[in-house]
Amino acid sequence: MRKVTRFFWFCSGAHVDTLKKYPVEHNKYVGIGATIFFTALFASLSGGYAMYFVFSGSAFAVGFAILFGLLWGTAIFNMDRYIVSSINKQGTVNQQILQASPRILLAIMIGVVISRPLELKIFDKEIRQKLKTSYLNGQRRKIDTLQKSYNDKYTQQIAKNSELKKERDSLTKDINQSRYQLNQEVFGDKTNQTSGIKGYGTYAKQKQGVLQEKEDRLKIVQGDMDKMDSYLTQRKQLDGLNSVTLFNDHQLDSLANVAGFADRNWALGQLAFKDDGTKDLDTYLAESFIAYLFILFECLPVFVKLMSPKGPYDVALSRIEEANNYYADKDRDHEIAVTDETYDHRLKTAIDKRKQTITGQAEWDLGRQRYD
Repeated sequence: MRKVTRFFWFCSGAHVDTLKKYPVEHNKYVGIGATIFFTALFASLSGGYAMYFVFSGSAFAVGFAILFGLLWGTAIFNMDRYIVSSINKQGTVNQQILQASPRILLAIMIGVVISRPLELKIFDKEIRQKLKTSYLNGQRRKIDTLQKSYNDKYTQQIAKNSELKKERDSLTKDINQSRYQLNQEVFGDKTNQTSGIKGYGTYAKQKQGVLQEKEDRLKIVQGDMDKMDSYLTQRKQLDGLNSVTLFNDHQLDSLANVAGFADRNWALGQLAFKDDGTKDLDTYLAESFIAYLFILFECLPVFVKLMSPKGPYDVALSRIEEANNYYADKDRDHEIAVTDETYDHRLKTAIDKRKQTITGQAEWDLGRQRYD
């Protein structure tokens, strides 16, 4: 239990030796340290999950995810620990809030960052369905674009082929009608279109000739239409229209499985909107609640430190800082005094040497004058 307590004290950024002297402050800093630790743990899981999707499909995806998760969690832990430990309780409430405001903004940003990958996992099924719909609609738009380009490019050929088909259908209908009338003429059925004379007579030969002309024309039309169909089919193949088809369920599942982080993040954002473009309030509130929860969780250590009253640990810590500052000032004065004494000693030594040199020179000059 002591090891766990000391570990959370370390997480809170507290000065352990000072904190041990004030038991009334122990639980507060255990709570702050635990909050920082679990925030870093969630950040590690979130970062690892995000990196797993970045390297999805690679044999080293799991290794990269674990490595990045540990690095990301350690970075968040270090920032949170610094944010909390750097808040000074000696100023007024407004001063403390002003001092903590940049740290609160940073905590909000961190909360948003670490919440996003976990939202991707929570809404995984909905994201997959949204991605499938998006991929299917994208494929449809691609096919429609190719089809429109093909229609614009071969407008005359398509129109000609359509005319040939209409003529073929009309000839086929006329041929069937003419063949029926020919049978009526041969068997002597009296109608508005037949003579009623049984046998293969003059009228029957006339109807046979008309029927033959239509059948000959049908062969020509069918031949032209076959050539045009073959030409248009080749054009479709060259333009890639025949090779593009709608995705089936298996293909959509495969695409959703290998979707990258950017696609999944886009799909998560689209979940907050309905098909008609209006906002889906239920999904939006669910996503927002998760994000706000992590933001609050990230800001909680700062808020706890701000809301907690100044305790004996804070007073003792300020005294230690004052003593350290005083010691630093005295140490500076000591270094200055030593430097001054050293400089004065060197200056005095240099002056004495200069005096001796001048005196020696003067005595030598006097001795030389006497000799002269």
